[in-house]
Amino acid sequence: MRKIVALSLGLILMLGTVAKADEGMWLLPLINQLNAKQMKKMGAKLTAEDIYSINKNSMKDAVVIFGRGCTGEVISDQGLVLTNHHCGYGAIQQHSSVEHDYLKDGFWAQSLQEEIPTPGLSVTFLVRIEDVTKQVLDSLAGTKTEDQREMKASAVGKVISDKAIAGTGYSGMVRSLFGGNTYYLFVYETYTDVRMVGAPPSSIGKFGHDTDNWMWPRHTGDFSMFRIYAGKDGKPAAFSKDNVPYKPRYHFPISIKGMKKNDFAMILGYPGSTDRYMTSYEVNENLHLSNPNRIFVRGIRQDILLKDMQANEAVNIMYASKYAGSSNYWKNSIGESRGLKRLHVFEKKQAQEQAFSNWVKQSPDRIEKYGDALSLIQSAVNGRKDLSNAQQYLSECFFSGVEIMSPARISSSFMGRIAKATDADKPALIADWKKALEGVYKNINMPTDKRVALAMFKIYREKAGAEYLPAFYKQIDSLYGGNSDLFINNLYEKSIFANQTSAMAFVENPSQELLDADPAAVMAGDVMKVLREVSAKIAPFEVDYDKGHREYIAGILEMEPNKAHYPDANFTMRMTYGSVLDYVPMDGVHYDFKTTLKGVMEKEDPDNWEFVVSPRLKELYNAKDYGRYGVKGEMPLAFITTNDITGGNSGSPVINGNGQLIGTAFDGNWEAMSGDIAFEPELQRTISVDIRYTLFIIDKFAGAKRLINEMTIVE
Repeated sequence: MRKIVALSLGLILMLGTVAKADEGMWLLPLINQLNAKQMKKMGAKLTAEDIYSINKNSMKDAVVIFGRGCTGEVISDQGLVLTNHHCGYGAIQQHSSVEHDYLKDGFWAQSLQEEIPTPGLSVTFLVRIEDVTKQVLDSLAGTKTEDQREMKASAVGKVISDKAIAGTGYSGMVRSLFGGNTYYLFVYETYTDVRMVGAPPSSIGKFGHDTDNWMWPRHTGDFSMFRIYAGKDGKPAAFSKDNVPYKPRYHFPISIKGMKKNDFAMILGYPGSTDRYMTSYEVNENLHLSNPNRIFVRGIRQDILLKDMQANEAVNIMYASKYAGSSNYWKNSIGESRGLKRLHVFEKKQAQEQAFSNWVKQSPDRIEKYGDALSLIQSAVNGRKDLSNAQQYLSECFFSGVEIMSPARISSSFMGRIAKATDADKPALIADWKKALEGVYKNINMPTDKRVALAMFKIYREKAGAEYLPAFYKQIDSLYGGNSDLFINNLYEKSIFANQTSAMAFVENPSQELLDADPAAVMAGDVMKVLREVSAKIAPFEVDYDKGHREYIAGILEMEPNKAHYPDANFTMRMTYGSVLDYVPMDGVHYDFKTTLKGVMEKEDPDNWEFVVSPRLKELYNAKDYGRYGVKGEMPLAFITTNDITGGNSGSPVINGNGQLIGTAFDGNWEAMSGDIAFEPELQRTISVDIRYTLFIIDKFAGAKRLINEMTIVE
């Protein structure tokens, strides 16, 4: 039996004590050991306890998970939260209508009473982090397979978490790091009464839209504001008119002194996912499978959506958030593939793997522990190729593409639950069913969805492979002569889920027989059946991959004893530090570290929806009416730093050496789009909104001085 390979973070501390300055998403409890000395050299005047402490209030108490995939920061003693416009975009869209289009016109609550409750939106605070590696690994001693190992680790992690949060009202989870070689407990507190306070119009908050996305120089005022409400005891509480603004343990002071080149900059936040330990086999998979698939399908769907969105204001509101989310990852995939090729990441990974293999061969013990790591990864990636292709097309074409499936799937789920429910429980389930359908139909325009379906059905047949076709394709062939358009016409004409009225009527008088015969429900069932089959076939490859990945990372850590390593991002709070710095993206080109409002005016194009400028903003610019936020007749807008971030960091606070807020991170740069896989120190930059521009928009543009007055501003 092969030895179980594992490394505690205690051993990792022994392996290296000097961290590279800019690369790394560091765990907060390890700042003092791994980062503090270098941070001080770079200009930080903070202690590790100032950043993360379980004994006193610290900066981590002002950083939140915003919604389901962003970061936010508390900037007043009344629970005011700052995040990105694109992070608040779904909430802004949720509250928008043709009559009150907050996406187009912006929104500013003039009092607490005008702040808008946002059902479904939450913020989550980190309470503490604890290394539980020994507890978990001790329990794995008798496991023989990777499946057993993961199941046991999950079960033990739940026991640890449940014990830690018992009687507290907190939530908790044990997360694996370094590919399952270490384990940490994260304890959280979540507030669910979050209200929309302010957002600039999209002409500011999304200025440049897709064209400027991931690009520098940048001129986007990408911010929005919300407020946390709590019960009168300060604890989390469901929405109530009696709730009061949350009194935070800590809130960030705001500096309007600005920054200069080489100034220290730190970011705290929740980076979503990186793959810095990815091998050449997976890089090849990204380059030749997953990225091209995503780019192809989303490009077609987005063209269809955008045409309808530009033709109808109501449709634009329906699809604004979905379109933005889709196009963001679409352009990211384009940029990542470009970066992987341009920066020769595949070849660099191959060189790393060769060095690893040479090192392993030098010792019988290493061969026993790590000898199969790379071959397991290679065989898993090669073996899952066709299955991964089908799985991705199922997701892109149907689950994300054809939305008539959504109300059908929701209804199938509720029918199953109601069949098992008592008579007393059924009214509540039916009410929940109606609410769920209302949420779906609010953001679907069926003529648009049908146009998307006409394209997606053809793409899936062409690209997924004949053996992965859902059963309804046989009906398309037998009844419609292979013409999927005719099948789709029937689908949208006959399904009870093709409009909200008939769907709601079905809820009032549900029938399993009618549901079983409904074309949308049948289609959804056929797609789910194929997905389950594909997932089951992929599972053995994933088990081998997980084992190889874990052993490869363990070997890397052992092979590089003089390097301080950080785990891949997994949407747990991390700290990254660096400097305000310009860069040279290519020969003959130099990008400064800052932009100003002048650049907005230079980019203005009234005939291009992406670059329209608000008359009010032009008025302030022409008058140079910047208040205390301008500098020598200019209005600072955005800046770049060498911090190491990724998706999930959106909305993260950018903090100077004194612990003061100087900006809000919102993007990475085009030249380093492969950075999730391989950090590029010469090119990789974080793009942030200058806090002075944020305050200028709040104060001078929106006239929301009440918000300014509750902040702690350092001049």
